[in-house]
Amino acid sequence: MRGYSGFGTAVILAPVYSLLWEPRAGVPVMLLMELLVSLQLLPGAIKDADRRVVLPLGGAAAVATPLGAWILLTADGEALRRFIGGFVLAFGVLLMSGWRYHGSRPLSLNLAVGTAAGLLKGSTGMSGPPVILYLLAGLEEAKRHRANLILFFASIAVISVVPPFLGGLIDAAVWLRLAVLLPVMAISVPIGVRLFRVIPDRLYRPFAMGVLLVAGGLALFG
Repeated sequence: MRGYSGFGTAVILAPVYSLLWEPRAGVPVMLLMELLVSLQLLPGAIKDADRRVVLPLGGAAAVATPLGAWILLTADGEALRRFIGGFVLAFGVLLMSGWRYHGSRPLSLNLAVGTAAGLLKGSTGMSGPPVILYLLAGLEEAKRHRANLILFFASIAVISVVPPFLGGLIDAAVWLRLAVLLPVMAISVPIGVRLFRVIPDRLYRPFAMGVLLVAGGLALFG
C-alpha cells in the first residue's frame, strides 16, 4: 500500500501492532519502519510534490508531534488501542464514502491540519488520516497526490521517533521486531511502486479500503 499509494504504513500497522504488543510497544516499531520507508521513497517523489502546500503541513505536524507523544507515554494502553482501532475504522469508512475536503488551502488551514496530524502522529503513530482526506480533495493527478503524501510523511518521520526514544520506549525488543519486519517491508515497497505504474486506482481502492477496515476492527474489537 505504501509503495503504491504513498500512504498506508501507519493506518494498517498501528492498529495491528497495538493489538499484538499494546501501543507503547507497537507504535515505536511502526514509527521506525515509517522513517526508513520514507527515506526509501522520498528521492523518487520530491520533484513531483507541491512543496508550497506540503511543507507548512509538515512543519506544523513536526511541532505538534512531541505533544502527541506525551499522550502515548501517559495514556492507558487499552483505551489508546481501542481509540486507534475506532479511528482507523472511521477513516476507512470516510474514504469508502468518497467524502473529501473540497475548499481552498490557505496557509492557516494548512497549519491547522498539520497540527492535528502531528498530535495524532505522536500519540498513535498515525498522521495520515486528516492529511489524506485534505490532500486528496484536489484535482491533481495521482502522481502529484502520491508525491505530496510521501513528502509529508518524510518531513515528520525523524521528529516522530525522538520522543519515544527519549521516553525509553525504543528498547531491545523494538529493535529485534524491527530487524525481523523491516526486510519484508523493504521488499514490499518496490513491489507497490511497480504496481502504481501498471494497476488502475479503481481496481486497487476496494482492496486498500478493505485492509483498513479489517485492521481497525482487529484493534477495536480484538
